Amino acid sequence: MKRKKTFYILRYIFAVVLIIGGLGNLSASVPFGLCVTLAGVSLFPFIWNLIRKKAAIARWVPLLVPLLFFIAATPFTPESAAQSRTIAITDEASDTPEAVVTDTPEITPAEVPTDTPTPETTPEETATPTPTETPTPEPTKEVGEMKVHFLDVGQGLSILVQSDGQTMIYDGGDKSTSSFVVSYLQKQNVTTIDYLISSHYDSDHMAGLIGCLNAFDVKNVISSDYEHDSKLYQSFIQTVADKGLTMQHPAVGTEFSFGSGSFQILAPATIDPNDSNKNSVAIKLTNGDNSFIFTGDAENTSEKAMCESGIDLSCDVLVPGHHGSATATSWDFLQATVPEYAVISCGKDNQYGHPDKDVMDKLESMDIHVYRTDKQGTIVAVSDGTTITWNQEPCNDYSPGDKEDKGTQAQTSQSKGSSSSGSKATANENSSSGNKEVSAASAGASSQVEATPQVTAAPQDTSSTSNEEMVWITATGSKYHNKNNCGQTDPSKASEISRAEAESRGYEPCKKCFR
Repeated sequence: MKRKKTFYILRYIFAVVLIIGGLGNLSASVPFGLCVTLAGVSLFPFIWNLIRKKAAIARWVPLLVPLLFFIAATPFTPESAAQSRTIAITDEASDTPEAVVTDTPEITPAEVPTDTPTPETTPEETATPTPTETPTPEPTKEVGEMKVHFLDVGQGLSILVQSDGQTMIYDGGDKSTSSFVVSYLQKQNVTTIDYLISSHYDSDHMAGLIGCLNAFDVKNVISSDYEHDSKLYQSFIQTVADKGLTMQHPAVGTEFSFGSGSFQILAPATIDPNDSNKNSVAIKLTNGDNSFIFTGDAENTSEKAMCESGIDLSCDVLVPGHHGSATATSWDFLQATVPEYAVISCGKDNQYGHPDKDVMDKLESMDIHVYRTDKQGTIVAVSDGTTITWNQEPCNDYSPGDKEDKGTQAQTSQSKGSSSSGSKATANENSSSGNKEVSAASAGASSQVEATPQVTAAPQDTSSTSNEEMVWITATGSKYHNKNNCGQTDPSKASEISRAEAESRGYEPCKKCFR
């Protein structure tokens, strides 16, 4: 009796579960839900007893109940529903992914031929934008290491830059340091110079580049678009031509890819035929978030043009123009560049008084850390795109040069042959630049041997006369004169500058004026 009661309770529970499940599935499939519901109803004991009282139906009860269970266990899907789902797959507009996946095994074989054109067009459409998207990530370079060497070339300028297997040389110092520049590059394993940049054609910037042209494989030469009638300039352009190269004069704003970074032309915006310094090529070198600005001998007028160009001049490292001369590094330019470091390239105890007191006072007032080649020798900075590390601490020596030493310094530097003593006054006249054989070959100035007697005459004149001895020059001439109408010059085109400055630009004394 107890077993029978337990069996009845289980039948009631199972019947209720089937009825609830059937009613819940009516929304998905009406036949399926009804069959499950009827199967549950038939399990109630009183329904079962009612059916048994009907003699005609009682015999079918053992078959009817299993049939109801079989129908309930097999989901019924009309053919029309299957077709509608097939259409949904073809049109790719179905919102019921479960139904599509469930019916795929039964419908796919019949519908595959119909669907084949659709996937064939899809790859062609998706393949079209692929080529246009691939060039987009290529320009973004992976920032790497960039090494900047500020070479100690005395009273001159020479900067070596190495990055990602490429090399740049910005100016090369004068004749007396040409061999040093070449040997330094060789020690840095330089074999090819990708960019050789001559800021302008003064000897203390250009002479050493001739040695580089002869010693290395040079790919590109960038220079200022003006001419100079000095023998050194003629030797430079002849060497460039002999190497099968052309001198490029890019406009302000032109950008070049270099190593892991790039550089942009900042100056000159215009050419002044009467002032070589104002024609200096200035560049901004960038590596990631770090940047350097080199200005050659660019002066205040050129700096003003740079500030008005609209180019971002902010930088981490600035090389003050013209070796720290008073003619450059204006307040406006410093406020536009706001550098953290300044590297001044000048000769020790040079005769020009570089760097100037006003310039050093400006740097000190802006808390700009100072490096000086006359105090520290060759200086090396390494950028990783975020930070810059140096081979030594800044000297932060804001003391100016000693202008009162100009006359005696010219003589002592002549006798010592020091590369850092501002010996341009004699180097420009000497055909072999003293004891530097490499620069003699690079400058190709063997035809100037007859000028050797004048080498001793020049310092004698500077020691016996005033330190501010003035001479006359012309933009296209190669000699300086003691008067503007000596018969070799056009007075209307002559300009007066100091004798020391004339010699620093590569001018030689006129034989008629200085006998």
